[in-house]
Amino acid sequence: MADDTDDAADHDSGADVGHDLGAERTTAPMSDYSSRAVGIGFLVLIVGIAISIGIPLATTGL
Repeated sequence: MADDTDDAADHDSGADVGHDLGAERTTAPMSDYSSRAVGIGFLVLIVGIAISIGIPLATTGL
């Protein structure tokens, strides 16, 4: 049976690629965002609400 917990292997994984491992970790709410990004998010919200209300109304015939 093979031992899958070989610690001698290189620990480079897909999660490490392209990231500065020495940098301090930040999360999305801490990241800067522009008013354009807020506007696009609001537009996506409006379209989503319109779809979620419009489809049931259209299928019930109201």
